[in-house]
Amino acid sequence: MRTPVSGEVHVHYGQLYVESDPDEANPDLDEAFAGQSGGLCGAAVPGALFLITGLHTGNVGFTVEIHDEPPSLDPTWEDVVEVSFRPVSGRTHLVQWAGEAAWPLDLPETDHRVRYCARGMDAGRDLDTSVDDKPLDDYLLQFWPAPPAPDRVIRQTSVTAAYWHTCARELPPPPTPEKRAEAERLAREAEERAAEERRLHREAWQWGGRLPSEELRALDVHTWSLLRFDPDLVHTLGAATAGTRRGVALLAARRACETAGLTNVPWVAEALTAAEEGAPLPPPFHYSTLMAETLRSDPRVPERSVRGAVPPERPPYEPLASPAEHGWRWIPAEGSDTPEEPEPSQPSPVAGPARQGLGKYLGKLVPPPPPQPQSGVGRGTAPLSEMPQSGTLIPAAPKTAYAVGVLEVVDSTPDRPRGRISQPHFASPALPAAVHPDPLRAALDAVCAAVETYGEHCPELLAEIRAFCAAADEPGTEPGERP
Repeated sequence: MRTPVSGEVHVHYGQLYVESDPDEANPDLDEAFAGQSGGLCGAAVPGALFLITGLHTGNVGFTVEIHDEPPSLDPTWEDVVEVSFRPVSGRTHLVQWAGEAAWPLDLPETDHRVRYCARGMDAGRDLDTSVDDKPLDDYLLQFWPAPPAPDRVIRQTSVTAAYWHTCARELPPPPTPEKRAEAERLAREAEERAAEERRLHREAWQWGGRLPSEELRALDVHTWSLLRFDPDLVHTLGAATAGTRRGVALLAARRACETAGLTNVPWVAEALTAAEEGAPLPPPFHYSTLMAETLRSDPRVPERSVRGAVPPERPPYEPLASPAEHGWRWIPAEGSDTPEEPEPSQPSPVAGPARQGLGKYLGKLVPPPPPQPQSGVGRGTAPLSEMPQSGTLIPAAPKTAYAVGVLEVVDSTPDRPRGRISQPHFASPALPAAVHPDPLRAALDAVCAAVETYGEHCPELLAEIRAFCAAADEPGTEPGERP
């Protein structure tokens, strides 16, 4: 015989537990005793035991014995029950409420018979709370190898034990293993569906109220900046023909250069002509450092600036309300640190908050809550900053190097005051962007550069780009033909 626990053990809410996996949770009262005739040792949930004591809070005498064969029953024990138990792992522990302490029992993963013996339950119940007093109730928990068998009440003496036996017998039967497995499967599937719905709902908000095409989604960062200014235009370009996209890219590049005063600079004018004719861009547009140096050193490049572009405000995101799911599901049990007081003639109910780790409640099979009203896209309380912020093209200081044709992700909070920016340095990347081999990326990047070049006047540019796309969709219009 082994005695892994002997002495005093602290109880709270009249509870102790045996758990065979610290990563799992102990069951709640209804779950543990469902279908049993005895109400002192709940074993209805595989791998766990729920032990009831008379004392509500304080220390009780407690002993655990591990036997190789059925032990004899000491007649001094007043209340005795037996259940069957099989550990689900090699890590079986006796656990205090809320996992405040645990003692390893080192039980093999095989079927056991468990005898739970109690003495002085009524005295412990009457005392309710013990503070530095000698325990009035004592308990013995015995294990030995034995095949599964129904639970039994071996001896009943106390009023407290009688009360808990009655409570157990009035509980509905537990779900069968098949029903439990089916409920868990349905719960997993429901959560996966709900998670996917939440993801798509948020993605639709990020993309201006509708989901993007796979082509747009694949471009990722190249769409975020323009999304913040005109999400409808992004979707329009996503659905446009290659010719329309290329036409938008060239139009945006030309407008950027015009508003920056670069069309009278010979090497910029030459590049615009080459782009519109489908020819390779001439130097210095092959290398970002060379173009930056040319911008800095050429006195013909004008000093033009504008106040930075500010995207329009939009309502913050409101998360999707959880929809009701069909069927039953498992949820964690909930309780309170201050449970309702029972009638004076009855023992305290088992109550308490859900807990983490050893000693937490498993929960039970329950129907889902009723449906909640769902909110539309684009409403809620999440801050606008939750939307991915690609913000702006990062400009170099006037007459300094600038990474040509590259959009970088920077914070661009709409309500932050914008200073003045050098238009030539924002306009120049529009040309390399416009000739990118991918027409969609070319259109998005070129329009982004043009928006930043226009700065506070960008609504004028966006209106012209939208009109170009609308005209391109009209019958008889050649793809990419400028209206």
